[in-house]
Order: sequence, then C-alpha cells, then structure tokens
Amino acid sequence: MDKTLLSFGHGFSARALAKLLIPQGWRIVGTTRSADKMADIAASGVEPLLWPGTDVSGLVSEFPNILISAGPDRDGDPVLNAITPQINAAARDLRWVGYLSTTGVYGDHQGGWVDEDTPLSPSTKRGQARVAAETAWQAIPELPLHIFRLAGIYGPGRGPFAKVRNGTARRIIKKGQVFSRIHVDDIATAVALSIASPHPGAVYNLCDDDPAPPQDVIGHAAELLGLPLPEAIDFETAEMTPMARSFYAESKKVRNDRAKEQLGWKPKYPDYKIGLAAMLKDIA
Repeated sequence: MDKTLLSFGHGFSARALAKLLIPQGWRIVGTTRSADKMADIAASGVEPLLWPGTDVSGLVSEFPNILISAGPDRDGDPVLNAITPQINAAARDLRWVGYLSTTGVYGDHQGGWVDEDTPLSPSTKRGQARVAAETAWQAIPELPLHIFRLAGIYGPGRGPFAKVRNGTARRIIKKGQVFSRIHVDDIATAVALSIASPHPGAVYNLCDDDPAPPQDVIGHAAELLGLPLPEAIDFETAEMTPMARSFYAESKKVRNDRAKEQLGWKPKYPDYKIGLAAMLKDIA
C-alpha cells in the first residue's frame, strides 16, 4: 500500500488522523488557508501547503489516497471547484478518497433515530450545502469515495470545560432536544480503518453510543470540575447568535452500526462521560 495522503483542509479531525498514520510511516501533505497555521502543521510531521494560493492540480495524480475535510462555501465545494478535471482524470487510479461530511444532512427527526439509509432532508443552509457537496463527489465516475457523516465533534481543546471554568457556560433547555457527538480520536480511528480496508461507495455515520441533551453534557462537565451547575435558560428566551440557535433547529439520535460492522470500529469513548473524563485527565 502506498502510504501517502493528500489532506485538503487539514483541520481538527485530519490532525487526529495524522497522529495515527505518521508513526506507521505515512507521508501526509495537508493544505491550510492560513499561513499562521503552517508551522503548527509542520511540527506535527505533516507537510503544510498553503491553499488556495498554491497550484495543487498536479498533486492529485501523485497521491493515491485523498482526504477532503474542507467544507463547502457559498460557491460550493472548494476542492471540486478548483480541480474537478484533475479528479475526474485520476479517479480510476486513486485507491481511497474520504469526504468528511456531517449528520446535519439528515435534518430534524424530533429526537428520533437515523441511519445511513435515512432520506436526506436538511433544514439548515449548512446541511443543504453538505448534501450538494456529497452529491457532487458521488457523481464522479469510478471514484473510490467514502463518506463519513460526523456528529458534533469534541476533543482536546474543543469541549465545554473552558466555558464552565470562566463562567460563560449556559444550560440551554429545549424540550426533547438531543444531539449525537463524537470524540475526534474516534473519528481518526474509523477513518484509518477505512483506509486500511476500502469499501468504495460506502457511507458511515460516526458518533458515539449515547445521544444526549446538550444541557446534560454541560452539567456533567461542571460536576467533573467541582463547579456550580451553570444557569438553566429556556431556549425560547435565550440570547443566542443565529449560528448558535441554528444548531437547535434539528434534534435526532444517530446510529453507528454500519461503521462497527463493516470497519470493525469500536469507539474508545462510547459516551460523553467517558470522553470528558479522559479530556480532563489529559488537561491535568
């Protein structure tokens, strides 16, 4: 197996994947929009590439494994907008292509369960853009595409502890609201398993085993820190940015059975309590 990976939009999840692959001898080139992040990417053992700003069209034919973490913008999928002809030309020679999407493509199910066969009916513009991007990638003939629909991501440096400590955390209460979530290291493990054993055309939900109301997560974080329970505020009257409020527009529980059965994946952090405890231990 050619251990080279081209990572478009080398962010939080891709960095976690790189931590698994580099010790196995992988060479990874990761793109970033920010020149300020180049040094951090390089320090992790990944070769940084400023993009947009650098011509990447010739790289597609050099890397048999490609990960797309870059999300769609108002103009659509940025990778396809830049290099669709090159992707089309290289498709049959690529070994593995992974696209990191979101469970937001399923829309609102009023707290009900969804799986990979659930019809896509996003209610937010972000979700609609993801469906369009998924569709565009799936339309490329002979592309060995794998789609990973990610639940709410948390992990080192991205979790509730900072807000609970500084007193800005709130427990927003909306009746029946429930989210699925996923520790970033569990995303990395699943994607690495897929790279090791490709199933072109596969779609996987990546989430833990315990969908939960968001206020429960905040409350447990406070309990772990030994701090007072943050104030409970009714969703209808809470002061929130439009972006924050939009996350409450959809409520669903996500199933992860396919990733377990097809990839042999087992989340290290099957619920938020185990995940938050591990994060706090790392911080300490």
